[in-house]
Amino acid sequence: MMERPIEDSFKSQGLRQQMVKELAARKVAGPEVLAAMSAVPRHLFMDTVLEHKAYEDRAYPIKCGQTISQPSTVAFQSQLLETQSGMKVLEVGTGSGYQTAVLCSMGLKVYTIERMKELYDDTKRLLGRLHYRANCFLGDGFVGLPEYGLFDRVLITCGAPFVPEALKEQIKVGGIMVIPVRFGEEMEMLRLDKVGPDEWRESRYGDFNFVPMLNQVDYGAL
Repeated sequence: MMERPIEDSFKSQGLRQQMVKELAARKVAGPEVLAAMSAVPRHLFMDTVLEHKAYEDRAYPIKCGQTISQPSTVAFQSQLLETQSGMKVLEVGTGSGYQTAVLCSMGLKVYTIERMKELYDDTKRLLGRLHYRANCFLGDGFVGLPEYGLFDRVLITCGAPFVPEALKEQIKVGGIMVIPVRFGEEMEMLRLDKVGPDEWRESRYGDFNFVPMLNQVDYGAL
């Protein structure tokens, strides 16, 4: 099968800068996050039939019944992490790879885990072709990557039914987890700051929509 061409036209670049300008006006995120988003060609992480919609602030379907998050959500979650260049970040839910690419563009050491074999294969290949140096893994997001911890930050990009204890154990003291969690009918964005070995400070940031976080891994043939 022929590889998709890697093209970032002047039109795409212009639409991307307009998207970032609108996010800046809404004060969704700070300069570091927005600079990264201005550099990442979101249209290349979407189906070609949806490329013309890539810089709208909307989520769109991708393979395996998943979605690429809307840009404002990517910006908001990235901002909540409060990262510094060189930090080690665990991302749960690689999906399209767009959020992964934004984190890489922020100068972070990214470890990302995806449960679906088809998405994992395609996204790992695309990230490599675009020269984003993320460490990609196929596995169960509820388990995380304990052998690669501890992490400065943990970002969950799918809706969790609860905060997984295994992920909390993989965060350094002083670290932060950002995770959307379902409470009854509502899904809220949480930020958990690890202020001591067994002490957390929780902040909530309103309702969001995400595809569910599942723990059945389709490993297939590695």
